[in-house]
Amino acid sequence: MQTATNTVDAAEIEKFQKMAAEWWNPEGMFKPLHMLNPCRLDYITSQIAAEFDRDLSADKPFSGLRILDIGCGGGLLSEPMARLGADVLGADAAERNIPVARIHAKQSGLDIDYRHTTAEALAEAGEQFDVVLNMEVVEHVSDPQAYTVACQRLLRPGGLMICSTINRNPKSFAMAIVGAEYVMRWLPKGTHEWSKFITPDELYGLIRTAGLEPVDRTGFVFNPITWSWRLSDKNLSVNYVTASVKPA
Repeated sequence: MQTATNTVDAAEIEKFQKMAAEWWNPEGMFKPLHMLNPCRLDYITSQIAAEFDRDLSADKPFSGLRILDIGCGGGLLSEPMARLGADVLGADAAERNIPVARIHAKQSGLDIDYRHTTAEALAEAGEQFDVVLNMEVVEHVSDPQAYTVACQRLLRPGGLMICSTINRNPKSFAMAIVGAEYVMRWLPKGTHEWSKFITPDELYGLIRTAGLEPVDRTGFVFNPITWSWRLSDKNLSVNYVTASVKPA
């Protein structure tokens, strides 16, 4: 039996505890995520549909799939997955996020299993999922490799993990920290630590070492003129996302 390793970073969790009530305010502290969410959902839904041969034009196309949204926050991804018919478990190590997510789901008429827990605890309990959404979390944990292994253990054979994070280079420092935290003030100062950012090659290494097979990586690119995000298979310089599968 593998022993669970706690990769929770207490200082990182405290940052998000303080921001919990802001999750569903599109003009609040999580404005960047609200702006990015349509782009994230476009990628997530297309990858899931391709991997599990689902028709996104159908009613409840993700019916029968069990999806874990690890680091779910207030439920910005959990709720769309539930609307698409998936059986969703939203987990977060920041306890204050969970009641916010539960209340909003209830107001939206959605049945989502929200829990204050960690990837390691879920893996130790033997939980299994068809899809693990691991979005903007890996740069906030104390041990990215151990955390990625826990996510791999949570996948059923043939399962899909979608993992996004921020590249580590001068451009990401300028945009994700100086721009977002100091100039635009979208996020509280200190939300991100540049040293914890992960390059695409490093993330692929973490994924492969964990026993998953990377199948795609794509950039999220912000256009300051149109004030919108788009997907790019060439520009992974700041925000990017990967898809990987667990061998059957």
